[in-house]
Amino acid sequence: MGIKLHELKPSFGATHRKKRVGRGIGSGHGKTSTRGHKGQKSRRGYGELPAFFEGGQTPFIMRIPKRGFKNPTAKEYEIVNIKILEEKFEANTEVTPEILKEKGIIHCTSAVKILGDGELTKPLTVKAHKFSKSAEEKIKAAGGSVEVIS
Repeated sequence: MGIKLHELKPSFGATHRKKRVGRGIGSGHGKTSTRGHKGQKSRRGYGELPAFFEGGQTPFIMRIPKRGFKNPTAKEYEIVNIKILEEKFEANTEVTPEILKEKGIIHCTSAVKILGDGELTKPLTVKAHKFSKSAEEKIKAAGGSVEVIS
C-alpha cells in the first residue's frame, strides 16, 4: 500500500509550536507578553510603522536640499581634448596650463585635465594636473611626453 493523503505529516522536529503570548504567568510569556516594559515597541500597532519612520525626528527626505547639490570638496577640472592640442600647437612644443590660458583655450590654470578625444600626430611635451588613459597613450604614441603637475 502506498502513502495515504490523510496520513501525511511533517517529520519530527521539522515544525515548531506557535508561541502563545499573554496566556498567564506559567507560560513564560505572560504579563508583558515578551514586549518588555513601556516604550514605543511595547505599544499596540508598533509593527505597522512605515520602513522610513525615524522615531519622530525630521525624516531624511525632508532634511536634504531639494534644488540640486553642489559638492564643496569636488575638484573641477578645465577640460582640454587632444584634438585642440593638435590644432593649436606646433611639433616639439611644451604645453603648460599657463600657455593654454594665454591662447584662450582655458580660463583657469588651477586644475587642467587632458582627454583623449581626437588624434595627435605631433610630438608634444604636455604638463597638466590629470590625464585620461587614452590621452596619455596618444601623446606617447605620437612621440611626446606627459608630466603630471601636483
